[in-house]
Amino acid sequence: MNVAIIIAGGVGSRMKMDIPKQFIHIYGKPVIIYTLEGFQRHPEIDAIEVVCLEGWEETLRDYARQHGITKLKWVTPGGATGQESIRNGVFNLEGELKGDDIAIIHDGIRPMVDSGVLSDILRVCRLHGNGVTSTPYNEQIFVKLDEFTTRAYIPRETLRKVATPQAYRYDLLLRSYKRAFEEKIGIYGSAYTNTMMVDLGETLYFAAGSDKNIKLTSKDDLELFKAYLKMENE
Repeated sequence: MNVAIIIAGGVGSRMKMDIPKQFIHIYGKPVIIYTLEGFQRHPEIDAIEVVCLEGWEETLRDYARQHGITKLKWVTPGGATGQESIRNGVFNLEGELKGDDIAIIHDGIRPMVDSGVLSDILRVCRLHGNGVTSTPYNEQIFVKLDEFTTRAYIPRETLRKVATPQAYRYDLLLRSYKRAFEEKIGIYGSAYTNTMMVDLGETLYFAAGSDKNIKLTSKDDLELFKAYLKMENE
């Protein structure tokens, strides 16, 4: 079984809007529904769990019914941090999934998940136990000497940008989150599943990515998303 765990537990403070950004309507549809539709359409995704901001669970279920998201099986309360939300989603599936089932972690505010990307992370995960979407890094990265100067850079050929979706065997994911929270490893600050796995000593395997896989963090991102939707419709 392949299950998507969609993380939608944030309040979206940087967007500076009255409602959480995953529930903002774009062309009459909430952002979270655009995200869920990508998993609903994919033939290899069997079920969906959404880790939802507390108080918005029924709103989410209503939207899912309205827009035909029939694969939504679980709605789980979010945590105080991103890692706590993912942990809640992973722990909620204990007893529901077998060890060799695949769990796909994805941000609810990345609404342009590509079908080919999903297929490839599943392929890589079946081969290696995990698969993380990635793209080349095309900018130059310099290391600060102080606030205003630099004398060193990181060759961009050695870098990859990693985002969600990320796929993991469920037994690896469950074991890793239990250990991480017991030992306080890879759970603070901007930590995510991928960085936590590396902190725990795991090797990650790159899968295909897409430059359209934008994360809706600011109002400018919303305008870019609208532009992508307009291009697709045309």
